[in-house]
Amino acid sequence: MAEHETLLVRKDDGVAWVSLNRPEVRNAINQKMQAELAELWTAFRYDDEVRCVVLTGEGHSFCTGIDRGEAVSEENTDAIAAGDYPGYPTPWMYDDPGRDVGPKSRDLWKPVIAAVQGMACGGAFYMLGQTEFIIASDDATFFDPHVTYGMTAAFEPIEMLSKMPLPEVMRMSLLGAHERMSAERAREIGLVTEVVPRDDLLERAAWVARVIADSPPLVIQGTMRALWTAHEMPRTQGVAMANLFTRIGSDAAAFKAGQDRFASGQRVEWQLR
Repeated sequence: MAEHETLLVRKDDGVAWVSLNRPEVRNAINQKMQAELAELWTAFRYDDEVRCVVLTGEGHSFCTGIDRGEAVSEENTDAIAAGDYPGYPTPWMYDDPGRDVGPKSRDLWKPVIAAVQGMACGGAFYMLGQTEFIIASDDATFFDPHVTYGMTAAFEPIEMLSKMPLPEVMRMSLLGAHERMSAERAREIGLVTEVVPRDDLLERAAWVARVIADSPPLVIQGTMRALWTAHEMPRTQGVAMANLFTRIGSDAAAFKAGQDRFASGQRVEWQLR
């Protein structure tokens, strides 16, 4: 695995662990991190050793968005306020700085589980909105400060519409930095699937990732594709696509092994959540 300047990456028996590694700035996303995440998601797409990914952050916070110290200079701020986009002939050619940091933006169709601690705000939603689900520590908070600092909140909250009801996304976006959502409230509305003590966060994520990584990859990826596709369609169209995904995502050997296990009376050890 190549060395990274802004990420810590390791692979452990089918599970790739990715940790945002700029704790001195609460893992704010600079241009180097953007490039490294985009490159990493693409690499994982073609790496058969990676069957599941856990995404987390070093230090006290998961991620506090785009690094404003790098992205918003006084010159750029004045130009944008005047309706210009420095470096782009027209606003229509502007590339959003977070467009490539989410796994789906790089066509990675392997499960990515987020393990979130501390603050997760603004540009962190580029990643969180494209994960399969989120496990949070009990000290996690979620908010979007854009409007508080004079910026329209658009790209990031749109990503979060895959995780939260519209009124909750709207409230978070419109209240900006004035309100933070607790981990428990995030669980209540479905943004996170589970809240655990801070010290248990990575252990819990490891258990979930291990179960997924031990399942047949074709079946896991077929299930993901079916659910993400249906989520973005009216229900009737999603159901109409289900047979296609079932056929494409079938693994004859895995199917036979699963049926033989069931017929034998063997059952898995399960946990209650």
